[in-house]
Amino acid sequence: MSHRGKIVCIVLDGVGVGAAPDAHLYHDEGANTLCNTANAVGGVHLPNMQKLGLGNIAPIKGVAPLKNADGCFGKMQEVSKGKDSTTGHWEFSGLILEKDFPYYPDGFPKEVVDKFCSLTRSKGVLGNKAASGTAIIEELGEQHMASGMPIIYTSADSVFQIAVHEKVIPLEAMYDMCTIARNEVLIGKHAVGRVIARPFIGSPGNFKRTANRRDFSLVPPGTTMLDILTRNEIPTIAVGKIDDLFAGKGLKEKIHTKSNQEGIDETIAWMEKTKSGFIFTNLVDFDQLFGHRQDPKGMKGALEHFDLYLPRIMEVLSDDDVLIITADHGNDPTDNSTDHSREYVPLLTYSRTGKKGIDLGTRTTFADLGNTVVDYFGFDTKEIKGSSFLKLIV
Repeated sequence: MSHRGKIVCIVLDGVGVGAAPDAHLYHDEGANTLCNTANAVGGVHLPNMQKLGLGNIAPIKGVAPLKNADGCFGKMQEVSKGKDSTTGHWEFSGLILEKDFPYYPDGFPKEVVDKFCSLTRSKGVLGNKAASGTAIIEELGEQHMASGMPIIYTSADSVFQIAVHEKVIPLEAMYDMCTIARNEVLIGKHAVGRVIARPFIGSPGNFKRTANRRDFSLVPPGTTMLDILTRNEIPTIAVGKIDDLFAGKGLKEKIHTKSNQEGIDETIAWMEKTKSGFIFTNLVDFDQLFGHRQDPKGMKGALEHFDLYLPRIMEVLSDDDVLIITADHGNDPTDNSTDHSREYVPLLTYSRTGKKGIDLGTRTTFADLGNTVVDYFGFDTKEIKGSSFLKLIV
């Protein structure tokens, strides 16, 4: 049976719900973004996600479990190697990576740096090490402004990050640098998961990163749910950094946003004008502004802000529509690390006419989400990984 309404999937970037069984392989034992945040700030007030069953997934201070939840609830475990947005979103879409991306904890090799400088006509680079993004611009921002050389750095994730001052290297020139790095430098054995533009403004001692970040991912190396939907003329609408993570593949509409609020507003706007289709939204502030910056108070505020708008999102749903809320990895703001954490992610679903209070259990792969989306529209799910949970929720 096919459904011709819409599915709205909202990814709360970085909001994990507890260390995955293999977290020790990533030095993430004890990580729990949602629960540890709540404990650190004396509890969180999330009444609308609580109604959907959020408190039934994990013991979250301030969010009690409910016997009669309005939604269905569970959590998902990642199978792919890694713990970053690219692997998480690709696995959502039914594509599991058997081999991890390369990592550079000691900086990028000379061959990579030399090729980058040659192709971008840079006279050199600054940094070339693993670092916090805010710390490295404080350390090297003044030198960058004086020399004009871009700052490159990485993290515990498979990323090549380029930081420049917007008045030293204009945005379009910076994006061109990233495109060159993505398509001509970070390829083959050096094919990192993402090249990330990290522009900033300000003066020495008062630098500030801007909202003009862009992610340049690899093209997914196999069929995804987005490809299947597009092939069958189902509209696919990407809000936030979704377009970047899939390199545009399988997406009809691509709406880049600069904040959670803008992402929420765009999601609601597209829900109102989309009768049938798939709306895929990433809200990045949880991860970018609060997880990476070890700010549990900020994380609490962002979670409560999203929860405040949830009734409006649900109000726009038609009877046959399905809302899915999840996350792509963890980023515990209390763990003394500015990196992502290998965690389970929450899974909440809601449909006006769907089932209520169903425990979806622990899904053994994020790919169950993509399989469910394809199943909802009545297409063959054999091309992608995962098992559909559609019959449990509608």
